[in-house]
Amino acid sequence: MNKQPGKEIAASPVMANVTFNEVPVYILHVEESDETARIYPLDEPHKEQIVSLASLREH
Repeated sequence: MNKQPGKEIAASPVMANVTFNEVPVYILHVEESDETARIYPLDEPHKEQIVSLASLREH
């Protein structure tokens, strides 16, 4: 995923279908400077992590 779609998804009130390693995730924030995103699995909101935008897939 590129940073612009990632930023748009993170800012949107509509839930997007995004996965990280085949797991559905929610994007909390996109950091443009290093092209990472703070995410969490939809079923485990307490497991926040920072991942590369390139590792996210929009379906």
